[in-house]
Amino acid sequence: MKQTVQRVGRAAVEPVARAMVVAGVTPNALTLFGLFLSAVAGLLLARGLFVTGGLVLILGSVCDMLDGSVARLTGSSSQFGAFLDSSLDRVAELAVFGGLTWYFVAEEASPVYALLCLLAAGGSFLVSYTRARAEGLGMECKVGLMERPERLVLILAGIFAGLPALRAVLWALTLLGFFTSLQRIVHVQRQSLVS
Repeated sequence: MKQTVQRVGRAAVEPVARAMVVAGVTPNALTLFGLFLSAVAGLLLARGLFVTGGLVLILGSVCDMLDGSVARLTGSSSQFGAFLDSSLDRVAELAVFGGLTWYFVAEEASPVYALLCLLAAGGSFLVSYTRARAEGLGMECKVGLMERPERLVLILAGIFAGLPALRAVLWALTLLGFFTSLQRIVHVQRQSLVS
């Protein structure tokens, strides 16, 4: 199912990616512009402008989907491009969670949900780190419930649905993020016992 969704997503962005190639837009430029949009989204979320922030975050995410497609179409895929994309994805997530943390501190005076934003960010980073570390050791680690696309869909659903839903989403992201990290740790342990 996941591969089907990814195939459909790639097919949907393919015409836009082709237009970017014709316009001479580079994959790294798209990566950087996506980061910029995520930072703007974080600032909007910090001010409580959830719908606007969510829309800007969607645009940033589209750039993140397009950079890989443009790289494939132009034959310019590189290790540095993949590294830059993955690294800046973490910064983009930090911008969103940072904006939400600021909102819960400044606008809601809710230390519990501010802390939950930080924990959700930590779980999110740990999911990415466990995969990167496993792959650095030569092991496959694409397992678990909450990879980046799922986290993005969930956070956007919470942002657009309003504060009660957003609070529930933060609990879910925190718990599922750490659970996914645990899934990956167990997966790597099993691989290491086999090899």
